[in-house]
Order: sequence, then structure tokens, then C-alpha cells
Amino acid sequence: MSQITVANRLAGWATLRTWPVRRWLAAMLGATATVAVIGLPTVLIPNSVFGREVPPTWWAWPVLVVTAVLAGLLGATYVRLPETERTTAAKAGLAGGILSYLAVGCPVCNKLALLALGYTGALQWFAPIQPWLAVAGVGLLGYALHRRLNGEIACPVPVERRP
Repeated sequence: MSQITVANRLAGWATLRTWPVRRWLAAMLGATATVAVIGLPTVLIPNSVFGREVPPTWWAWPVLVVTAVLAGLLGATYVRLPETERTTAAKAGLAGGILSYLAVGCPVCNKLALLALGYTGALQWFAPIQPWLAVAGVGLLGYALHRRLNGEIACPVPVERRP
């Protein structure tokens, strides 16, 4: 891969340096909200409302942190900058968040897995694919963020004005 191609692929990420404070605040708020929305029902954050029968895996917190950072940054790309238009990668971001949620949750506490596979099936079939769900979820969030950031450096299409 030539240096020009690598530079073009990384140019979108360079826009993070130009973000105003309100975008960084939105990113921090989004990351914090993501940790709460995923961490509380999956009982990575201990609480009295939800329960968990199977202890979290060693990789659950790292996946949650990476998911939160990517989701926070992705959400912040929707904070409008003056006089700009953007295309969205919302479907990939939403799918990534859902997959990450399923990845870090208790396999037998997931009602869909429990109904479809039963208790034993959830442990034998769903639990082993959870790391793959984590990889897919983080990958989709990274893809969506990459697309959004690259959209910020694209040249705007001129709008034809009719008399």
C-alpha cells in the first residue's frame, strides 16, 4: 500500500484534532452513557436491579471500554459543525452496539438465547460465540466511525440553485 493511500485512509482520523469542545463533551457523555447502558443490565457494574448467573469473562471489560470509546466518538460525529453536511453510518454503529451488548452479557441471562437454545444450549453454543460477537461489534463500530470521520474531509457537493 502506498503512503498516499495510507495517508488518505488516516486523514479522517486527523479531524479529531480539529473538533470543538462541545464534540469532545458529547463523546465523553456518549462513552459514559454506553458504559451505563451496557454495563448495568449485563451486571458488569454490580447493581441490585439485574442479576447474572455466569460470571463475566476476562475480556468483557476491555470490550466494554473499547465499545464505549468508539460509540462515544461515533455519537459525537453527529454533533453538527457549522455549515456542513454528512452521510451516516448509523446502521453499522447500531449493529456494532447491539453485538457488543450481546457479547458481554451473561449467556443464560439473554432471554432470546435461553428461549432458542435452553440453559445448556446457551452455555454450549451461545457462550463460545460471544468473543466473535465482540470482535464483530467493535469492528462495526470502528467501521462506522471511520466512515463518519472520512465524510468530514470529503468535499461538499455544490447545491444547484434555481431562479
